[in-house]
Amino acid sequence: MENLALIDSFSEFKDDKLIDRVTLMAILEDVFRNALKKKYGSDDNFDIIINPDKGDLEIWRNRVVVADGEVEDPNEEISLSAARKIEPDFEIGEDVSEEVKLIDLGRRSILALRQNLISKIHEHDNTNIYKQFKELEGEIYTAEVHHIRHRAVILLDDDGNELILPKEKQIPSDFFRKGDNVRGIIESVELKGNKPTIIMSRAAPVFLEKLFEQEIPEVFDGLITVKKVVRIPGEKAKVAVDSYDDRIDPVGACVGMKGSRIHGIVRELGNENIDVINYTSNLPLFITRALSPAKVTSIKLNEETKRAEVILRPEEVSKAIGRGGHNIRLAGQLTGYEIDVLREGAEEDVELSEFSDEIESWIIQEFHKIGLDTAKSVLEYDLKDLVSRTDLEEETIQEVINILREEFEE
Repeated sequence: MENLALIDSFSEFKDDKLIDRVTLMAILEDVFRNALKKKYGSDDNFDIIINPDKGDLEIWRNRVVVADGEVEDPNEEISLSAARKIEPDFEIGEDVSEEVKLIDLGRRSILALRQNLISKIHEHDNTNIYKQFKELEGEIYTAEVHHIRHRAVILLDDDGNELILPKEKQIPSDFFRKGDNVRGIIESVELKGNKPTIIMSRAAPVFLEKLFEQEIPEVFDGLITVKKVVRIPGEKAKVAVDSYDDRIDPVGACVGMKGSRIHGIVRELGNENIDVINYTSNLPLFITRALSPAKVTSIKLNEETKRAEVILRPEEVSKAIGRGGHNIRLAGQLTGYEIDVLREGAEEDVELSEFSDEIESWIIQEFHKIGLDTAKSVLEYDLKDLVSRTDLEEETIQEVINILREEFEE
């Protein structure tokens, strides 16, 4: 292979990787200088001339003419007789420039040079991809399902970039086929062995926040602010919204007439139940709203422990807790307060924590997860209902019920 049109011979990389011509020239020069160092020990006395217009490359070696028999460094010096074979009128002390052809480097060096060039271009390309997607972290992105693994879905975008959607970052109801278009947020981008690893998520709260920006014009325009989003992916979410314009109803604008605006978001999230709540800096009011659809009778806050004691009528308790304890758990995450639900007229009730000598703490914690913090709140449910609501065995729950009943029978 001659130097002439060498750059064009590597045009496949330029076209495939969308590498600009100037960068390709710089990579070419760097690769050739490394090859010259290996061949001659140094590249200091070499000129590499790249002509992007013609698409060719020239390598010239510069040496000083010395008397015959006095050459000490063949790379830096050339004997007078050898110099006069190039030009008959050379004299001692003059500089000689001689073009180096690719064939002079040797076949093995040429092969190594090509591999090095490919590696450098891939490295440059991977760095560019990393920078591109790093700037997209937290933004919505769409890619196509390429193949499905046991623990992840591999996606490709229009430029052939690979994205990974791990199982734990999917919504539980997600079901994909090869060729499906998938939306999610770019959650993280890392360089692993010079190759970018791009992780997509559909389960992150920010995905729901960005869907609000995409689907609701007032959010996109900044007239409505999404203050906080909490989710149990595929099950339930709570979104606190606010507006600095008193003329705008932020909840109404987000939901739309008969839910028309939020319907597309709900469908995208596998029919996830989304509560949109008016944000307020008034904490008791915010916690009350967060427990919707339950109606709170009264509320007592302990700002030091970040706990809220909420009193409700008995028929409102199940609404506050929600299926699987989802409603009360999300309300706590949204407001930043641990919420204890108490029933009206339950003054004689006893906290479950008071039974820690007889009931193991992890069992008490399981009841806490579904909003049952007192003895009477547990006893109001029958055995089968408690088995379905918790991860506890029937025998374990029956033992707890027996212990609690003894407290009130004494």
